[in-house]
Amino acid sequence: MRLSAMGDVAMTVPVLRALVAQHPNVRLTVVSRPFFKPFFEGIPNLNFFAFDEKEKHKGFLGLIRLYRELRILKVDAFADLHNVLRSKIVRNLFAISGKKVAAVIKGREGKKKLTRAIDKVFEPLPTMFENHQLVFKKLGYNVDLSATVFPEKATLSVGILNLIGQGKILIGIAPFAQYNAKVYPQDLMQEVVNTLAENNQNTILLFGGGKNEMAVLNSIAVGKSNVINIAGKIKFQEELQLISNLNVMLSMDSGNAHIAAMLGVKVITLWGATHPYAGFAPFNQHENNAIISDRKQYPLLPTSVYGNKIVAGYEDAMRTIRVEDVVEKIEANL
Repeated sequence: MRLSAMGDVAMTVPVLRALVAQHPNVRLTVVSRPFFKPFFEGIPNLNFFAFDEKEKHKGFLGLIRLYRELRILKVDAFADLHNVLRSKIVRNLFAISGKKVAAVIKGREGKKKLTRAIDKVFEPLPTMFENHQLVFKKLGYNVDLSATVFPEKATLSVGILNLIGQGKILIGIAPFAQYNAKVYPQDLMQEVVNTLAENNQNTILLFGGGKNEMAVLNSIAVGKSNVINIAGKIKFQEELQLISNLNVMLSMDSGNAHIAAMLGVKVITLWGATHPYAGFAPFNQHENNAIISDRKQYPLLPTSVYGNKIVAGYEDAMRTIRVEDVVEKIEANL
């Protein structure tokens, strides 16, 4: 299985957990970038195979090499949970060799109808988890997602405990997304943080990465002892351990929402240009935990599946999400 963006990879984890729990005779080999290996640690009967896209497995010849290396593992079936050119090539090589193969259906036509301005069809599409479920069904393995077991909360190191303190309510906030159309305005997010920080039983942990994001997070946290910018202070694997201990995560429509969800954490999501109906709501979350921009005021929403499409006049759509509603939803989930 070849996977791409962080959210895409995280969304496969609950399905794979359920698969191996319900079919203990199945052994999985997950093929993905080395960075994502921590996502799959602790899942029984799962082996991680590092995909080297820059050297060893680069280009068509590199994919041939990847196929040959996987074939040595005596693969019986190939589940393509990404369905892009590179994974198609490897999938087809397995098919030619007589192995069972199945690929995820992305439902592009339905997404086009959901996001178009004229004759919009505003109906929920199958979730990505259901799409992944279908892949394994085609291979002969039914997966019951209602029976998914989440990992135990990780034991935090002394270093992390020294960073965040002990014995308080942990609220994670990941205020960024790949596209601005999915990002809650910084001034409103500041109000959310300020309100939550008034309760000294709360510790608010800010997640992000990169110099620009770190600077924003520092500005949000300044002057508040119970608001801590985590970015750049711990390793990625430690970050996953910390997220598993959160009482709740507030996130945009982004990878952090899916990471928290795959670890069994309650997730509140804020939606701007995108919408949960496109199938990318985080796993096992109550639909009321997705707070949507006002479609009465902005009837063309959702305007995009991924948030990369700019629609004139819709820049302030997320300002229709009230700070009070966000805070109330977080407190209701504590």
